[in-house]
Amino acid sequence: MNNNLHRRQFLKTAAAATTTLATGLNSHLVNAQASTAQEAALPICVFEKFLQDLSYDELADKIAELGCVGIEATVRNRGHVLPERVEEDLPKLVEALEKRDLKVTVMASDVFSLDQPLSEKVLRTAAGLGIKTYRLGAYRYDKKIPLMEQLQTIKPQFKELAALNGELGMTGLYQNHSGSRYMGATLWDLHYLIKDIPAEQLGNAFDIRHAAIEAGLSWPTLYRLMKPHIGAIFVKDFDWDGLKAKHVPLGQGRVDPKFFKMLKDDNFSGPYSLHVEYLPKEGTHANIDAIRRDVDVLRDWLK
Repeated sequence: MNNNLHRRQFLKTAAAATTTLATGLNSHLVNAQASTAQEAALPICVFEKFLQDLSYDELADKIAELGCVGIEATVRNRGHVLPERVEEDLPKLVEALEKRDLKVTVMASDVFSLDQPLSEKVLRTAAGLGIKTYRLGAYRYDKKIPLMEQLQTIKPQFKELAALNGELGMTGLYQNHSGSRYMGATLWDLHYLIKDIPAEQLGNAFDIRHAAIEAGLSWPTLYRLMKPHIGAIFVKDFDWDGLKAKHVPLGQGRVDPKFFKMLKDDNFSGPYSLHVEYLPKEGTHANIDAIRRDVDVLRDWLK
């Protein structure tokens, strides 16, 4: 009788232990699956500037391996798609991406004004392929002309461009670059131009590297200024080399990871376009390793 009692007690204990172990394993599996799903859902795309020697299919394969949602495609002078061939080549790039469930998240263009010969052709072709967001070309100040006079010239051009964007269901984004020659470097001038334009028509691709270079410790002020107008975040890092800023791998420079917590707190939903400007040369397969490393850092920051 005692033996039977001991046997029943042993079986109960073993069953309870098995249940606890199974529950723990299932919980671990669910957490792992949730973490993987969370990473997959992060709207990270890769600026393809350094991968332009790849065919469209090869590029799509590499981006898929990285687990990103798509690319910031170069549809511009010396880009992967040349503006004069946009009707022939952009559909091929989009098709290659779609076969891997990827997309052109942002289109990097030379478009700045509808006065440019190919601007409308590029935008209408992109819109017809389902591309919703594009980056404008950069405007460089003429030091011989007063700044406000130049801004007054740009303002009607931006309004005209915004109107076409509204017709096409597209959003144009102007990226802030650092340096005295660039319109938008300090962002106050860009804000002056777009503050009265609907953000879904024309906004800002907020580049945290360039904002931190220009504003030092007050980059959060620039972020707060532009927050209602931000349609994408451009991600890269820098450090100081004497009086000059140099590109460095993400996480090895002065860009503050707390910026990405601010974005999360503000419910920013992306996209995040990763730029790896520190690479020594464009278009090599070795660049994939650098991109993968920076993607991992960005994912960690976004979690």
